[in-house]
Amino acid sequence: MAVQSNRLPGLKRMLITIIIGLGLGYLGLIAFVYVRQPNMLYFPTRDIERTPASIGLSFEEVRLKTTDGLSIAAWHIPAPDAKAVLLFCHGNGGNISHRLDSIRIFHDLGLSVLIFDYRGYGRSEGAPAEKGTYLDAEAAWNFLVKDKGIDPARIVIFGRSLGSAVAAELAMRRRAGALIIESGFTSIPDLGRKYYPYMPVSLITRFHYATIDKVSSLALPKLFIHSPDDEVIPYEQGVRLFEAADGPKEFLKLHGDHNEGFLQSGDLYINGLQQFISKYF
Repeated sequence: MAVQSNRLPGLKRMLITIIIGLGLGYLGLIAFVYVRQPNMLYFPTRDIERTPASIGLSFEEVRLKTTDGLSIAAWHIPAPDAKAVLLFCHGNGGNISHRLDSIRIFHDLGLSVLIFDYRGYGRSEGAPAEKGTYLDAEAAWNFLVKDKGIDPARIVIFGRSLGSAVAAELAMRRRAGALIIESGFTSIPDLGRKYYPYMPVSLITRFHYATIDKVSSLALPKLFIHSPDDEVIPYEQGVRLFEAADGPKEFLKLHGDHNEGFLQSGDLYINGLQQFISKYF
């Protein structure tokens, strides 16, 4: 009994040491995630691999100026007798040169396209950040309205994935003709809780992109597009955005994964876009 009694303090000290070690390790993990958040959200590439000329489309290379003084790269791809102009807010990876499939689809639907790279992407200056991406989208809007003289009622704001949150923010700041949200999410904290359920996401998140808080106040026509097969952004979040929005609104259910669903859905996707555009333009 004396031997066992002597062991108890040692076991207690070991247990306390383990608990402290686990606690410090957890705090270290939280600190790491907090610091590394920009690298976990933004995946820009600098090389422009192809241009619209690669798919036979004439285009204009544009430099946009943001209100905080950065130069942002963009392409303006005009369509003959365009029904409207689509302002394209892309996702969090790559750059504008990886969106040629979409540019072709929109062009064939009779839409001119202005697609821009966020700061830190492609040939745009700076480094990406939430407020900065909103300013980049505003610079694209100002180019269309002020430089090109486009009637705001003829502008369709389009956002895919991360760009859906940027597009929703721009639709709050500027009155456009319509908004299309593809593969949209409710907010970064909501996504964080899905991927990091063991982390205090709400306390440490540095980015919000809270699309769910914006769509309910938008009176313009809205099309929400999502696939139940999306492995990156849960389909339920796209449905929640649709349900939170006031009319006029429509929902297009695709099939296929996050990055290729719009291609895998083929005519379903194209016809859904065409019906929406024809209805309002």
